[in-house]
Amino acid sequence: MQLENTLFETMNVEVVKTEKNEVILKMPVSPTVHQPLGYLHGGASVALAESAASLGGFLNVDPEKQNVFGIEINANHVKSKRDGYVKAIAKPVHIGRTTMVWEINIVDESDQLISISRCTLGVVDRK
Repeated sequence: MQLENTLFETMNVEVVKTEKNEVILKMPVSPTVHQPLGYLHGGASVALAESAASLGGFLNVDPEKQNVFGIEINANHVKSKRDGYVKAIAKPVHIGRTTMVWEINIVDESDQLISISRCTLGVVDRK
């Protein structure tokens, strides 16, 4: 899996943990991911959440035979953030043959909840 020259690199995302049942990504909250008023952009949180879920999904398929793609994601942003970092903690709710559902909590350095997302992934056979 190549992370260079992807959104991971653009947003300075660091991979902290990669296991089938938990993926943790870390991202600095800097102007790169701010909205115009200087707060963490909700879209950056959603991109981080889907990235964590997708990486987890990838770990649960045979990459020689299958791909995973985001089908749907929702997010509730519960706290704002200007600086420091956030972690996305993704855990599977459902691992099926054709779909997966992941819950992703985004927390700050004090483990305060910033955002919560649920992401549905499609599992697609490679051609």
